[in-house]
Amino acid sequence: MSIRNKDLDMSLPPPGADQAYCDVSALEAGIIKLSFAGFTTSASSGSAAWVPSLAFLLQHSSNREKFVFDLGIRKDWEKLPPDTHKMVSEGYPVEISQDVAESLAKGGTSPSEISTVCLSHVHFDHAGDTTLFPESTFLVGDGAKYAIEHKLPLIAVDLPPTRTTYLSPDEWQPLGPFPQALDFYGDGSLYIVNAFGHLHGHINVLARTSSDGAWIYLAGDSAHHWDLVTGKGKIAVHETATGFARCAHVDKEAAEQHLLRIRKLTEMPRIRVLLAHDGPWYEENKGGPAFWPGKIPSS
Repeated sequence: MSIRNKDLDMSLPPPGADQAYCDVSALEAGIIKLSFAGFTTSASSGSAAWVPSLAFLLQHSSNREKFVFDLGIRKDWEKLPPDTHKMVSEGYPVEISQDVAESLAKGGTSPSEISTVCLSHVHFDHAGDTTLFPESTFLVGDGAKYAIEHKLPLIAVDLPPTRTTYLSPDEWQPLGPFPQALDFYGDGSLYIVNAFGHLHGHINVLARTSSDGAWIYLAGDSAHHWDLVTGKGKIAVHETATGFARCAHVDKEAAEQHLLRIRKLTEMPRIRVLLAHDGPWYEENKGGPAFWPGKIPSS
């Protein structure tokens, strides 16, 4: 799948009169140890660090609906399917002192208050425990069906059949540097962006954070390290024991194209970009007012 930027207007839409926006708060959702050499060519062999698996609460300024983006790692990760459990145990150590439901409760919010849970994709460190949200509508990219049906590595999700919507980007419209985006509320406050490349159905969120022109971009696993966004590093490719070349993305070319679009965002004024595993941002902000019941300040 290849989507190019030809003839796209790179600018983001200006705010309208009485422009709606979203308050965005980070949620603790576990930490995971990643070996960066597996993701970027700029990392030295053996370099690794504990990084967050961030989730986010977005609250609409007018209707006050609560929208959660990603669920991080489930606290009882030992219950992951056997193949995924084995991969986590052997290659992706995790620690979960507080899951998303507990993070919400810390700020006085119950899972029953969450109208929508949107998953960037269905890898175990983003899909969390969906059973903790028995009244929410779930949104996933339609490619998630393929990932689940083919039991791709690290997939672990239990989507409620009657409360899950699979989003097809076929009719979505261009937005800034992105060829396909959905105006979720219809008022320019929150957009769901097709971010194919990392995994089938991978999506991102672009939200206004003020009525006068500030934005935040939640990039999911579009990059696991900031060097891939800045261009200091390229997507790492490794040869497996069976002789196949592999990387952290199911479509390397599409992932590279999407990284260029995110880089465009970083050159625009008043926009904050956050990665799901944004170690530098987490180290600076953990335990602080950017986490619920506080909110991430507008740019």
